[in-house]
Amino acid sequence: MKMFPVCVFVCAVMILTHAAVLPEGRTATNQTVKRHLVKRSSDCPGGWTMLRGRCFLYVPRRFTWAIAERNCLSMGANLASVHSSTEYHMIQHLIVIASHDYQETWIGGSDAQEEKAWFWSDGTAFRYSNWCRGEPNNYRHNQQCLQINHSGSKCWDDVGCQVHRPSVCVKKM
Repeated sequence: MKMFPVCVFVCAVMILTHAAVLPEGRTATNQTVKRHLVKRSSDCPGGWTMLRGRCFLYVPRRFTWAIAERNCLSMGANLASVHSSTEYHMIQHLIVIASHDYQETWIGGSDAQEEKAWFWSDGTAFRYSNWCRGEPNNYRHNQQCLQINHSGSKCWDDVGCQVHRPSVCVKKM
């Protein structure tokens, strides 16, 4: 039964390969189609995943929030911002595929500069959120960084920035 989707995919690729047309109106060869497909899929660097026009990377190595952000910056990115429920679920899927679990993971939200004034480290507007019930609560006045996949609800939680977590980076293309 697992082979059926693979067979369907291979057949579809073969059909599309033979049906591809070049701008000049000629039928494309397999080599031309491969070059075209590689070009289109290389919008993101190797290992990165395109989601809604931005490239995301799950980083399994555990860092503090600040070091995770610096790591993303070293790759021309920032810790990920999230702008919709759909985008959040796509990021969760990326984490599950890479780690086989819903890892509590750093994204780019912080209110370290001013309590309750949340912002994204990539500079985009903080309009969407998925806080767990009762969060953010700044427990013991020491929680200024945003982790996702918290508790059974897999929602957002503010946590101390010194905690070591994996992270998700994002870069615009």
